[in-house]
Amino acid sequence: MDKVKIALQYLMPKHLVSRIVGKFAAAEAGFVTTAFIKWFIKQYGINMSEALHSNPEAYKTFNDFFTRELKPGLRPIDQAENIMVHPVDGAVSQLGPIEDGRIFQAKGHHYSALALLGGQADDAARFEEGDFATIYLAPKDYHRIHMPIKGTLSKMTYVPGELFSVNPLTARNVPGLFARNERVVAIFETEKGPLAMVLVGATIVASIETVWAGTVTPPTGKKVFTWDYPTEGPEALTLEKGAEMGRFKLGSTVVMLFAKDAIDDFADDVKPEAVTRMGQPFAKLED
Repeated sequence: MDKVKIALQYLMPKHLVSRIVGKFAAAEAGFVTTAFIKWFIKQYGINMSEALHSNPEAYKTFNDFFTRELKPGLRPIDQAENIMVHPVDGAVSQLGPIEDGRIFQAKGHHYSALALLGGQADDAARFEEGDFATIYLAPKDYHRIHMPIKGTLSKMTYVPGELFSVNPLTARNVPGLFARNERVVAIFETEKGPLAMVLVGATIVASIETVWAGTVTPPTGKKVFTWDYPTEGPEALTLEKGAEMGRFKLGSTVVMLFAKDAIDDFADDVKPEAVTRMGQPFAKLED
């Protein structure tokens, strides 16, 4: 059955299906939208008591519901200077060192940091001998993405690609999954060197947003787009630890890349399949 599920993903017109779902997710369809939200809550066991607006009828579109805000103070940010925090609610897929420019995806599968970053060789070189972490966001999770550490935006890259599912089954069976799916790469300058936040698209992900650019939707095609940003002066964008940096409209995965010697060690409870909660300790930084 698993082989059938994977085969169907190769055959399915993933972009067309995603565009159709995206139109529905953005539509103000009244009782239809509300009914679907109620079904979704029941189907995935979503804890609406955490949401700022717990009543499904408060959301005009499915996207509004999916990117719902949490109640203030529900995810306190660990403020210790030597601690990097979880950027999202989700589950750890994999983490560890970047070895010979390669990132571990699942048993039998690796992919290159160069491919993940859209073929930007200068960017990939900045993460040689560094570390990575991949976090999967399930449909039930909170889908806003936050900064694990204070950083100043220096570059954003949009990389076109496939839209395979990014669930654990697909990660185990589709080679180079995160480097072949559509994605947005944001690079920040931090006190511990560069940080790459890679927001990976997936089947029926309607769009990826950032707080500085809104919905990132370059023209359809195979071209990689890049934007450079000032890191000094009045136009520089600096985000504090825990600040929102983006959001997924229908779930996906975040891959983080860290510079060499940025991380001393990951937190004791941070390991594959471990549940993550935004704001809690993720890793200890090098002194």
